[in-house]
Amino acid sequence: MVNNDSDEVLSTDIPFAKQFLNRELSQIEFNRRVLAQAEDENTPLLERLRFICIVSSNLDEFFEVRVAGLKEQIKVDSPGFGPDGMLPGQAFEQVSEQVHALILRQYQLLNDAILPALAKQGICFLRRNVWDDTQREWIRNFFFRELLPMLTPIGLDPLHPFPRVLNKSLNFAVGLEGKDAFGRNSGVAIVQAPRILPRLIRLPEGVGCCPYSFVFLSSIIHAHVGELFAGMHVTGCYQFRVTRNSDLYVDEEEIKNLRVALQGELSQRHLGHSVRLEVADNCSQQMADFLLEQFFLKKEDLYQVNGPVNLARLMQVFDWIDRPDLKFPRFVPGVPFLPRKKKGHTIFEVISKGDILLHHPYQSFQPVIEFIQQASVDPDVMAIKQTVYRTGSDSTLMKALMAAASSGKEVTVVLELLARFDEEANINWAKRLEEVGAHVIYGVFGHKTHCKMAMVVRREADQLKRYVHLSTGNYHSGTARVYTDFGLLTCHEAICADVSEVFLQLTGLGKASKLRYLWQSPFNLHSQILNSIQQEVAHANAGKPAAITAKMNALLEPAVIQALYAASAAGVKINLIVRGACALRPGVAGLSENIQVRSIVGRFLEHSRIFYFLNGKQHDVYLASADWMSRNFFRRVEICFPVLDPQLKKRIMLEGLKPYLRDNVQAWEMNGAGNYKRKSARKNNRFSAQEALLEKLAAIKQESVE
Repeated sequence: MVNNDSDEVLSTDIPFAKQFLNRELSQIEFNRRVLAQAEDENTPLLERLRFICIVSSNLDEFFEVRVAGLKEQIKVDSPGFGPDGMLPGQAFEQVSEQVHALILRQYQLLNDAILPALAKQGICFLRRNVWDDTQREWIRNFFFRELLPMLTPIGLDPLHPFPRVLNKSLNFAVGLEGKDAFGRNSGVAIVQAPRILPRLIRLPEGVGCCPYSFVFLSSIIHAHVGELFAGMHVTGCYQFRVTRNSDLYVDEEEIKNLRVALQGELSQRHLGHSVRLEVADNCSQQMADFLLEQFFLKKEDLYQVNGPVNLARLMQVFDWIDRPDLKFPRFVPGVPFLPRKKKGHTIFEVISKGDILLHHPYQSFQPVIEFIQQASVDPDVMAIKQTVYRTGSDSTLMKALMAAASSGKEVTVVLELLARFDEEANINWAKRLEEVGAHVIYGVFGHKTHCKMAMVVRREADQLKRYVHLSTGNYHSGTARVYTDFGLLTCHEAICADVSEVFLQLTGLGKASKLRYLWQSPFNLHSQILNSIQQEVAHANAGKPAAITAKMNALLEPAVIQALYAASAAGVKINLIVRGACALRPGVAGLSENIQVRSIVGRFLEHSRIFYFLNGKQHDVYLASADWMSRNFFRRVEICFPVLDPQLKKRIMLEGLKPYLRDNVQAWEMNGAGNYKRKSARKNNRFSAQEALLEKLAAIKQESVE
């Protein structure tokens, strides 16, 4: 049924390549939807600024990984086409054009709407041309006291070549005239802003013109850069920032210790190949060309911006400003209703009475923490096993695992060292865990361990009993407050046996055993998804109702997409909720008339993966750590687990799928060309899934504002 040959067609006259959208272009579309949150005047003002910063952060990673990958393919003259039929050079050309337009709109929105609106609310970002005498004097004293001792200007000459500029660091190219004390005159110097310095400085009360007055570090350095070059004339000072390829490379055949090899690679991440140059829009063409030459970049890699070149660092402003009226209402995550939990009972006794479903961030992450913390001190607990992908640098869960190991319990942690941009934190946890006697396993080389599972082995009535936690999200209490995810606590014997088998695969050697309930990558998750789709086709062909509803972060794998097209042709009703990149074309005549795709972008990042198959009205519901992407199916260790309790199935439908299909506030509907249109609701018919779930499951804090 499914064929990946580029010459094949699938029950349609539409060529294979025309059936798919480009991944990179789809990712840019996602960032347009994020930027739309900043454009929306109904979004609280400081949240609008935060969304501006999120776009910058997203684009940083997009360039570090996706654009870097395209440029590497172009560099080696790769002849390979993606499923969409584009050559790397063609994809890069379109990406460059669209990202330039997106960044232009981002800065227009910042300068023309967000900053003026913040100023009206007493939050001011003061440019150099508006400083009064008092501010200028305070800033000058600040420069000499706090900045000058930290700065090291580098004049370029034969003994001082262009310095090594770190990835995403703030730098200044300074044009100079005259000779220095040694008679040198290169005409150009580079000033690097130390990363330890904040990018925004708040003016004290009585100096600023607003209750919250800030000046950019770049403005302070720009205003006083001449102090670094005594006796010389500064002809220009231009901030710039370079983005580099941040993918790490470790050779499986050459390494003996992954952690040691990775530590060596991490030090080089900041100095990978350049992929983007950002400069202020006042930068002269001559200086821009000079910088491009230094970084071996071309004109299309240059991004001139009207404002700071590092908008992601403005994110800290959100936390500095105590204005609840300009933020989303605060809320207290609900505590799951556990009627069988009595005072003094452990969480294990509660789980023994029935499965517990947790819906974050609307419900508290605390039961997950209690699960591990109670296990760490319970004398009846013999062993704890847990996978860790992302957990943060200060994790209560990891500290509980360390305490358990210190007390003599068998603690095994499968810790993924190659979790992108969390490698350093994970290496540090690996060291600390090993120091207290925990078994630390780095998973399977070549297959990232991305599944989210924890298992506790407890002695009860002279026998060992297993309890597990399975989740769509990470063991990270920070992201549990802003990502939507489901978690399941259960002691179902067969599911626990499956989880135990997966841990044995990860920590030992041997062939994969057949699992009863779990679907697992890289073994059978892909085939099981295809089988479930085909099952719906069979029901449709038999004249029975057939439906698929799936929620995920990304949908890119060609075979699954073609299977969905075949299901659509058979009459299966398909609703897809895909937050980010989607290569499937919905609603195309002769291809996907029965498929609808929507994306929800709102206050919380939609992270849960939910797969529903009608299956002859058996209503199969699965939760997973995996998106429908090639990497998740074939290059990662993932799990997909069923929800068996009928009431919990119903909850997932009522909380995880149906509200998102009803949403007419934060929902975007996708067309066959890959474009999105935001749903618009009448005032008396407004429904937001996230707002409804907050109201249903959490407690909103109503705060007065002075």
